[in-house]
Amino acid sequence: MLEIGDKVPDFVGIDQEGKQIRYSDYQGEKLVVYFYPKANTPGCTAESCSLRDNYQALQAKGYEIIGISADPVEKQKSFHEKFSFPFPLIADTDKKIIQAFGAWGKKKFMGREYDGILRYTFLIDEKGLITNVITKVKTKDHAEQILKEN
Repeated sequence: MLEIGDKVPDFVGIDQEGKQIRYSDYQGEKLVVYFYPKANTPGCTAESCSLRDNYQALQAKGYEIIGISADPVEKQKSFHEKFSFPFPLIADTDKKIIQAFGAWGKKKFMGREYDGILRYTFLIDEKGLITNVITKVKTKDHAEQILKEN
């Protein structure tokens, strides 16, 4: 997993509109990159809506936001439209970005262990360095977690 002080890899992904999004498009800006397991599920919806509802406060702190899951473009588009997110959602179906950040690993649910996307959020500064990693995401209060860190 990428850690505080690590340089962010110049990832490339496809957003909900089928448009290519590169990390380098955000050079010189602060960025929140959050990984979520599955679009349109209760926890992922609560987390994403927390960021949407606090988007202006996050922008006031200088942040842009990118959400990433392994859902296909069509599912990301539906999720994006249903909840009117003001930020892009990347469809990382081959999990290259997810794995590059280290947001893939062992999970437990109802006593069963399996591999999946870990709900991690990375805060990145204007120089492309990770300033914080949130691994214990509070889905309903996620924006507050980020704002509290700054």
